Amino acid sequence: LFFKKLICFNHTGNYLSSEMMKVGFIGSGMMASALMDGLVSKNVTTPDMISCSDVWEPARKTASEKGFYATAANKEVCERSSDAVILAVKPNIVGQACEDLAATQSDFLVISIAAGVTLGTLEAALPGRRVVRVMPNTPCLVGEAACGFALGSLANDADRSLVKKIFDAVGIAMEVNESLLDAVTGLSGSGPAYVFMFIEALSDGGVRAGLPRDVATQLAAQTVKGAAEMVLKTGKHPGLLKDGVTSPGGTTIAGVEALEQGGLRPAAISAVKAATKRSMQLGGVSEQDIKNKYNL
Repeated sequence: LFFKKLICFNHTGNYLSSEMMKVGFIGSGMMASALMDGLVSKNVTTPDMISCSDVWEPARKTASEKGFYATAANKEVCERSSDAVILAVKPNIVGQACEDLAATQSDFLVISIAAGVTLGTLEAALPGRRVVRVMPNTPCLVGEAACGFALGSLANDADRSLVKKIFDAVGIAMEVNESLLDAVTGLSGSGPAYVFMFIEALSDGGVRAGLPRDVATQLAAQTVKGAAEMVLKTGKHPGLLKDGVTSPGGTTIAGVEALEQGGLRPAAISAVKAATKRSMQLGGVSEQDIKNKYNL
């Protein structure tokens, strides 16, 4: 990897890393913008080391105002990015973007966050290139993403570390086989919507019990956030943490019983299965393979 050697302070007075990566973004939408912001806020790199392209002038203007190099030309991004270029465009734009990438001599890693575009498709369009496919989710926008990624056939250990470094700046990144990225889509890709529905339902319950809507929503959201942090920080099984809240004959076990009777658990499982299946369908997996190979 070709990192710029640098020792300096950021605006908060903290040391910046002595190895600043040069990374580019093809596409400067919300997800790309969140990644760029995360890389800077976590001191992974500096604004002047980030380049991005977009056909939409307001997106370029926003990026420029943050100190990023913004252009309408993908070629310029490729020429300025020696470590990685992230494809952050709609799937129907990937083909054209890959033509621009293929025309560049720099040996950077290509990382795609374009939904449904397989490693095989990317490697066919970029022969000899190291590629990685990543499935992020919308909490990337607040630095709390849950990402799954799969390495291409030519990607190496250094590439794995680079991907982790980039996406850990906006949450967590877990490596999986590409065949499991549809399951990642069904769980963490679509999962924020399920959680939003649960928060809304908890808030409705609070209102039904007499709480003002704003109070109920804040309490519901913070409860979900706090419970998630307990799972992540303690490493304990969620069921064990649940048991720690439920005392014999108490209020919580009465609520848990109501959730079980209402089918919360099978509904959540069915949601992940349905979204995973739909992701496979959109990716061109045959109905026969979905049923027989993946048992969905």
